[in-house]
Amino acid sequence: MQSNLPAASPPTNQPASANPDYAGIVRFLVEPFLESPESLRVDCEINPRQAKAWIRLAFDEPEKGRVYGRGGRNIQAIRTVLSAVAQSAGHSVYLDIYDDKQDHNRSFGSRNGRSPQGRSSSGRPSGSRRRRVSTPRLRSGE
Repeated sequence: MQSNLPAASPPTNQPASANPDYAGIVRFLVEPFLESPESLRVDCEINPRQAKAWIRLAFDEPEKGRVYGRGGRNIQAIRTVLSAVAQSAGHSVYLDIYDDKQDHNRSFGSRNGRSPQGRSSSGRPSGSRRRRVSTPRLRSGE
């Protein structure tokens, strides 16, 4: 029995010569969650020597809940798609999300991954550690 579907070409282990359009992929995946898609800002930086891609995006604060999704499901799915695309191109990908436009503009100007406030590109203060909080304990017999 013959099929009308075209024959699939065998997968190759050769990395693609052209870089994927990471910014376009992120826009395609994120814009449906936004009430105002014009607030989305995407920046992509690819380092061909290290085969790494950094994607930074920002949007209005009220949109944060819809983009992240319940329990972070939406943003995890976006990261998974980006990871698959990057892997097919022989890259590793890092997605940074900034809450407000002001923080976004400052960090996009930074080439070393650190913002002027001493925060790393992950948004956490550099050198910070979680503190263990002691809880009062009851003595036995009270």
